[in-house]
Amino acid sequence: MVRADFDQQLSALQQEVEVLAGIVEKSINRAVDALKRRDLEESQRVIQDDDYIDQKRFEIEERCIDLIATQQPMARDLRVIIALLHIVVELERMGDYAEGIAKISILMGDEPPLKSLVDIPRMAEKATDMLRRSLDPFVNRDVVAATAVCNDDDEVDALYDQVCRELLTYMMADPGAIRRATYLLWIAHDLERIADRATNIAECVTYMVTGKLSGANRETVTSGIVTHNPTRTD
Repeated sequence: MVRADFDQQLSALQQEVEVLAGIVEKSINRAVDALKRRDLEESQRVIQDDDYIDQKRFEIEERCIDLIATQQPMARDLRVIIALLHIVVELERMGDYAEGIAKISILMGDEPPLKSLVDIPRMAEKATDMLRRSLDPFVNRDVVAATAVCNDDDEVDALYDQVCRELLTYMMADPGAIRRATYLLWIAHDLERIADRATNIAECVTYMVTGKLSGANRETVTSGIVTHNPTRTD
């Protein structure tokens, strides 16, 4: 394979990852919107569509591994492929969280949420914004923008803490509300983890551009690529 062919295949893989990120973002938004509208049919469709996200992850992984095996890329090219492998894992996990939110919505049935949904949609909006912005630094090789995404994770964490405190107050005041409050706690946790996954992508971009594993991105890259457990979704 000549260099031009290698570059073309690598570029195609990057584009597919960008497309997959868009699909995952839509899945998250659809799951939260269905929750708000109590649209159980749409929640079921989100669950069914997760199979496609899983399939695309494995397809991209296979093509990345094939490039490594056949071309033995080095330095920056190898880091790009490692980053792609890591990013598709993160995206697939985000899809799992969207599926989880849809499943919780179905568990809730026709029963209205314990409280009006204000902070949870805000968490979803912020988390999907982080997802979208985490891919931009990857395309543009922008470490500064990647760092900004990481910093925004604190805002999602603060919203999550706020939701937890409020729901715990409901549960202490009325034990009968524990079940419905727990559903919302699960959803908030899924959204907080989506933001964490977006942060992981941004940290991986820093590694890809600089070639340095230091601080948070050392654990992110090595756990995501070398020791990743495919059965773990937390």
